[in-house]
Amino acid sequence: MPSASTTASTPVIVGAANPVSLASLDSSGAAETPDPRLAPSSPGFRRMSFALFAAGMATFALLYSTQALLPAISAGLGVSAAQASWTVSASTGALALFVLPLSALSERFGRRTLMTYSLVVAVVLALLIPFAPDVGWLIALRAVQGAALAGLPASAMAYLAEEVRPKALVAAIGLFVAGNSIGGMSGRIVTGWVAQLWGWRVSLGAVALMALLCAAVFRLMLPKARNFRPGTLSPRVLAKTVGTHLADPLLRRLYAIGALFMTVFGAVYTVIGYRLVEAPFSLPQGVVGSIFLVYLVGTVSSAGAGKLVARTGRRGALYLAVTTTAAGLLLSLSHSLAGVLAGLVLITAGFFAGHAVASSSVSHTARTGRAQASALYQSSYYLGSSVGGTLGATAFHAGGWNGVVALGLLAVVGVTAITLYGTRCARAERRTSLVVANS
Repeated sequence: MPSASTTASTPVIVGAANPVSLASLDSSGAAETPDPRLAPSSPGFRRMSFALFAAGMATFALLYSTQALLPAISAGLGVSAAQASWTVSASTGALALFVLPLSALSERFGRRTLMTYSLVVAVVLALLIPFAPDVGWLIALRAVQGAALAGLPASAMAYLAEEVRPKALVAAIGLFVAGNSIGGMSGRIVTGWVAQLWGWRVSLGAVALMALLCAAVFRLMLPKARNFRPGTLSPRVLAKTVGTHLADPLLRRLYAIGALFMTVFGAVYTVIGYRLVEAPFSLPQGVVGSIFLVYLVGTVSSAGAGKLVARTGRRGALYLAVTTTAAGLLLSLSHSLAGVLAGLVLITAGFFAGHAVASSSVSHTARTGRAQASALYQSSYYLGSSVGGTLGATAFHAGGWNGVVALGLLAVVGVTAITLYGTRCARAERRTSLVVANS
């Protein structure tokens, strides 16, 4: 892991580095050329922020639209929890596979264009999904939808890096991420309550209409790109860059940490609905959907990750994140609803903090090809979500909630082992540097 002296959390940028540089005063003392990028005080900045907030809402509302509905889908289609979980895993898995190639396409055809087409395709599929005749069709449509949605994270961060002034970049990215979080949470809550009243198919239709409105707002509000410069698609260069990143031991560890954290999170939130609708809780579908309000805890913990790193270092922050997650998993074994909710709060806080630290460490570590390094992290992250959802459902079928907790603790042990190994490597490097400096 990076050294403990590294402080602020760096946003993940997916796409090319900003090709526009600030002009400086010339040798004759002429006035500095105005920065063409958007400033926070400009109307264009506000329009752009609102547009990408809407896009983030649509993306995550659609991506996880079936997660709160899995018990209802199981009952409606007569399938097991493991089969129903594929309606989530197929979507996140396809997104993971397509993030990298779509990030390359955005270099050639533009961020705004790719984001628009991605949203349009995803919304059209969302309008068709409620009519899926069986679980096979539902899973297939969700997989295609996940592939389409990969165009959003592949382009949004790069668009911001190119169109927004550096001092305003963190705030702009924060609004996009907030849209992701609120979209994922609101989508689950809407589906839960609508399903309780009118069934899971109508609830998926409601999310589709919400996403359609968000997509319309996005297209109408997003300013045209002024600083994008088309690049060439070179599979050879892309493959070389990806190979370089995968050959880096530190980056490989970070990718594994992201995948393992998301395995825990995906398993817990894919299966928690099944546990809460059963005895002794026997909660209605609408209340189960409202459980996802716990996501607000993750919004706070990820935002505070930078301060945590400043105090404890990146590895220290990761140790705290895994400890919090493990404590939450153990607390979730409680037979009281209050205990389960408290466990979910700790799991969510630990996961989001760990994810924020790991993702920012990727940007800090990669000296070249940061776009591809970040895309690889997102691929491993969403693959972890896909694997976690499927394994979590299988574990629940085999051993109940105890099986899910055991799976989560195994992933947490993996994160701890990787972080300990990174600590040992960092200490060895420091000793070597001291020997060289004193020789």
